[in-house]
Amino acid sequence: MSKGILARLRLSSLRLRLVVVFALVALTAAVAASGIAYWLNREAVLTRTQDGALNDFRQEMQNRAATLPLRPTQDDLRRTAEQMASGSAGYQVLLLGERDAGKPIVGASDPDDFTLADVPRSLREAVDTERPVTEANPYPYHLFWQRTEQGGTPYLVGGTRIDGGGPAGYMYKSLAAEKADLNSLAWSLGIATALAVVGSVLLAQVAATTVLRPVHRLGEAAKQLGEGKLDTRLRVTGADELADLTRTFNSAAESLQKKVTDMSAREESSRRFVADMSHELRTPLTALTAVTEVLEDEQDSLDPMIAPAVALVVSETHRLNTLVENLMEVTRFDAGTARLVLDEVDIADQITACIDARAWLDAVDLDAERGIVAPLDPRRLDVILANLIGNALKHGGSPVRVSVRTEDDELVIAVRDHGPGIPEEVLPHVFDRFYKASASRPRSDGSGLGLSIAMENALIHGGSITAANSVGEDGAVDGAVFVLRLPLDASGITREVQTRSSQGEVKEA
Repeated sequence: MSKGILARLRLSSLRLRLVVVFALVALTAAVAASGIAYWLNREAVLTRTQDGALNDFRQEMQNRAATLPLRPTQDDLRRTAEQMASGSAGYQVLLLGERDAGKPIVGASDPDDFTLADVPRSLREAVDTERPVTEANPYPYHLFWQRTEQGGTPYLVGGTRIDGGGPAGYMYKSLAAEKADLNSLAWSLGIATALAVVGSVLLAQVAATTVLRPVHRLGEAAKQLGEGKLDTRLRVTGADELADLTRTFNSAAESLQKKVTDMSAREESSRRFVADMSHELRTPLTALTAVTEVLEDEQDSLDPMIAPAVALVVSETHRLNTLVENLMEVTRFDAGTARLVLDEVDIADQITACIDARAWLDAVDLDAERGIVAPLDPRRLDVILANLIGNALKHGGSPVRVSVRTEDDELVIAVRDHGPGIPEEVLPHVFDRFYKASASRPRSDGSGLGLSIAMENALIHGGSITAANSVGEDGAVDGAVFVLRLPLDASGITREVQTRSSQGEVKEA
């Protein structure tokens, strides 16, 4: 097999299983067929040779050994044995008689090749045993045979005795030629088995290619579909199960494309509505903000009866202004128009400025070395810090500790409070939009967008934010910890990025 085939076998487990199954089936069938063929041929060859030699030996015993005198001499036995062995059957003969009662003599056609010691004792006992003559057994002596092996060569040994006190005769035939023929047959069957296995592997490759090519096309189409190429379709050929599967895939892809198109249209409509609404609110909100600023300045001189109402209007106007700004920021992220404006930022100075601008100096402890400088977007970093520190002050309470360190190529800013911590069921949702853990936290004036916007600004820098609970020495929860990680070198992030806030992913446009 070529390297390409081997590579495909390694890379495709289904292809490998098909090849292995085909090979095992072919090997089993070939071995079984070869074994049966070898056994049948072996029995046929040995039976034919054996029957031919034994029948010829029986006939020679009747024609020659039976004509010997009752008390033959050794020369008579030897001469008769040589005559019996001179035939075409190719065996040696040994005749065993008695010169006198109890005095055996032996005559062999070739004493160097066949002696009485070559005859198995069990065969001699069977030949010498006289059986009662009955209707079912008309002869007292029978012809017996046995296969033996000497020096790695198989032999056929047969023997019988002449009725009426005649000599016993034994034949000794080599089966080396038959063994060689059977060995050649075994090699031939082995080669045929190997060729059958190789042929089955090649056939499996053809079958696997035929079956797996449509499956591979389906896999590639599914991959393209997963990458967002919703117009991917496959050409349907044939009328088999794979064709039905292809039709089902095309139908599913068409349905998915329609649903995604509809969802995208609705999402775009919703995003446009939020953006338009935010812009439309800016004009009246600007007027309201101006009025509330005047009311706030005159708050001390107002009638005590209406002062609380004025304070409520001022507070809610500020909250509405923050909500509109957050909605517009989220809209920019969703629309893919958010951009980084990088500048060399001293991290300690940036955090100090953020805390000072919001009058948090007394409530926040800062642990940051000066001189840590990184190319970041100052405005977006300020948004991240303001949301994290503000969230800690609102929900965790002071003292809030902000620590700065560097790890490898990352800037790590940890914001820790000493409040009740974040419930375990809330942790997976703290960065979700509009999520408020109202059942476990005091009521907040926030919109539920602050941490989501902080995460978006971290992602656009190529960083991330994680939330966890801090555990004290006694094992109890001792506040929440938000960890911001930003790359120390964000200078490569100069292109517009598109974010998908609902999934927490950032993609380069």
